[in-house]
Amino acid sequence: MTPEPLLTWLYVPGDRPEVVAKALGCGADVVIVDLEDAVAPDRKEYAREATADLLSEVPPVPVHVRVNALDGPLAEADLDLLARLPGLSGLRLPKVASPRDVVRVAEGAVPAEGGALRLYALLESALGVEQAFAVASSHHALRGIALGEADLRADLGVREDAGLDWARSRVVVAARAAGLAPPTQSIYPDIRDLDGLAVSCAHGRALGFLGRAAIHPRQLPVIERAYLPTPEETDSAEAVLKAAAAHPGAQALPDGRFVDAAVVAGAQRTLALARRRG
Repeated sequence: MTPEPLLTWLYVPGDRPEVVAKALGCGADVVIVDLEDAVAPDRKEYAREATADLLSEVPPVPVHVRVNALDGPLAEADLDLLARLPGLSGLRLPKVASPRDVVRVAEGAVPAEGGALRLYALLESALGVEQAFAVASSHHALRGIALGEADLRADLGVREDAGLDWARSRVVVAARAAGLAPPTQSIYPDIRDLDGLAVSCAHGRALGFLGRAAIHPRQLPVIERAYLPTPEETDSAEAVLKAAAAHPGAQALPDGRFVDAAVVAGAQRTLALARRRG
């Protein structure tokens, strides 16, 4: 059976352990402890130590850590301390601009005994986007890529949201070409505008994203609803699989749809998502 995809990823500041503790019980598929942008310079060391305390045991939900900028003085200490801890499920690497960034971490970080290093690259500049496929295919430890849209928007001088659509599609294609899972959407910065979040998620889904990062728990149900298939989509997927089981090979359904292996694979993905509804 295809595993249920992850849809919700909640960022929390690493220097707020009480907030992190609450986040672990709020329903996100993955909690991302942020040591980078969300933490003031004079709180970086405390955030690292607090995160290490959390990850000394396996938490109730997967926890990823976004480390500090790879070209700065803090990332090495983050990686040395955190990569080997049993509670770490993934490392998110900010501002990745080349395959070398990923390879350097993959070859230098030491995972927990018996564990595996799982890296996720954030592309946040024009150079990073241009290197999307090279980054996505750089090392077997890399499990995903995604955009960091706030930094990318500033780098490109983009004001309107549509100005990022080419970069979004570039990342979706690169991930698929490298055999990675579909990227998750970048955060929606207005935590009060849930209608706007829903519209933005629908657009991201149409572009090929799967799931989204959030910065507040109230955003999680909106993201999940946006990415779950509708009842009509579920019924359609079930009809495809039923027809494929009865008559293997390419065929046309009574409603005119053509069914082949690619359509069957899409139907299987749809039903894997539908299982989240219980």
